[in-house]
Amino acid sequence: MTLKQLEAFYWAATCGNFALAAERVHLSVSSLSKRIAELERSLGQALFDRAGHRAALTDAGLRLLPQAGALLQQADGLRQTMGQAPGLVGPCRLGVGELTALTWLPALVNALAEAHPALEVGVHVDIGEALSARLDRHELDVAVIAGPARRPSLVSTPLTQATFAWCARPDLAARLGGTVDAAALQAHPLVGLPAGSGITQLVDDWLRRSGAQAPRRLDCNHWGAIAGLLVHRGGIGLLPVAWAATLCGRGLLAPLDSPVPLGALDYALHCRRDDLRPLVQALRELTGRVADFTVSSSVF
Repeated sequence: MTLKQLEAFYWAATCGNFALAAERVHLSVSSLSKRIAELERSLGQALFDRAGHRAALTDAGLRLLPQAGALLQQADGLRQTMGQAPGLVGPCRLGVGELTALTWLPALVNALAEAHPALEVGVHVDIGEALSARLDRHELDVAVIAGPARRPSLVSTPLTQATFAWCARPDLAARLGGTVDAAALQAHPLVGLPAGSGITQLVDDWLRRSGAQAPRRLDCNHWGAIAGLLVHRGGIGLLPVAWAATLCGRGLLAPLDSPVPLGALDYALHCRRDDLRPLVQALRELTGRVADFTVSSSVF
């Protein structure tokens, strides 16, 4: 029995399929399967039931999984303590929303490079709902998502808040008297991110407290495009406070007051409940240190 065999087994057992597991350990599927077969021979027991369309853990595999995870965790800690190169090694897959990508993601990547120069960092940008699904399938190590974890397999650690401001084109803002309310959103489209993004939770809560009926929406999955639509096409929308201030200062947009206060959006670092690797703890510490949505985007 070797650590490489245990590593192959662990990822095959926790990832959605052997192909994804092989990618995580930089092997071909055939090489991954070979290592698992060698482990099964050394233990004298089958770890996967391969009779169906998808390999499932046997009773022996279920018993081995937590022990294999603990051994790999100890091995990671030993490498970090005794290795010549400082920090963690191997792949690191981050999931973030576009707002994070446009604000403090560069600070996080720089902090990772400084603390763990041997990490192979990759970033996937998507809306929160999609990131949760990828994290659940072990396609990501962690993800920065608005709100707490809603899947039973995931847990979340609070990071920071993002605040937003209502705004519109100056001529439209003047016609509205500088105020956004239920009536304004019945007369003009609401420009924003699609369902499944964190900001929709904030908007839906505001609509409910305002007594507004379902508004006419213009959904777009890109913050820069939303700002452009507000400037050039019209409509009412939310932008991060720092971005709204920049565009309003340039006379491209104007702020809108609201009789109903707009809440803040809580962001958290999400990870799998059963993932106790030092990598996850390191990412938890670094994201907690650098998370800052007040950073202005170079887009604006």
